[in-house]
Amino acid sequence: MNRRQLIQSIAGICGIPALALSSESYAAQTSRGIVGQQAPELDVDFWIDAQGNPADFKLAQHDGKWVILKCFQSWCPGCHKHGFPSLKKMSDALASTDNVVFAGIQTVFEGHSINTKDKVREIQLQYDLKLPMGHDPGSAAGHPSTMRNYRTGGTPWIIVIDPERQVVFNGFSIDTDKAIAYLSSQQA
Repeated sequence: MNRRQLIQSIAGICGIPALALSSESYAAQTSRGIVGQQAPELDVDFWIDAQGNPADFKLAQHDGKWVILKCFQSWCPGCHKHGFPSLKKMSDALASTDNVVFAGIQTVFEGHSINTKDKVREIQLQYDLKLPMGHDPGSAAGHPSTMRNYRTGGTPWIIVIDPERQVVFNGFSIDTDKAIAYLSSQQA
């Protein structure tokens, strides 16, 4: 992906006029994220599919597709107020889009005794999320691999990876309607 394509992707997903955005100015706005970089493979050992059955999810399985990752914790108020409703709206709106894939990852950086694997399925059912979901527990001493590898800043957090496996968005929130419109226009 060249610089112009990266800027257009970020602008389309965020709803920011492309002329007002450069990858440098976006990076300067935040010390978080890895926008413009190759997406590292996920290092998450626990996954369930849309029906709650044990599964596997790797970025390599979705080469050539847009991948939307939503990081959350079960006890996160922002996740319940904004994160899950936004994820539900986006995943439902783009369900018939063959080149867009969604996944949720519980990135546990605190509250290890509460934000457990069983909460992943509870959240999936509570919000009727028909998508794979994982649990990245980290440890009492350190942040989960997803947070470290993608330089996330907490939860809720959304990561958008383009079909060339470049990270084009990495932040707390996204303009859901503009992201849906942009991703709908990216049909292969």
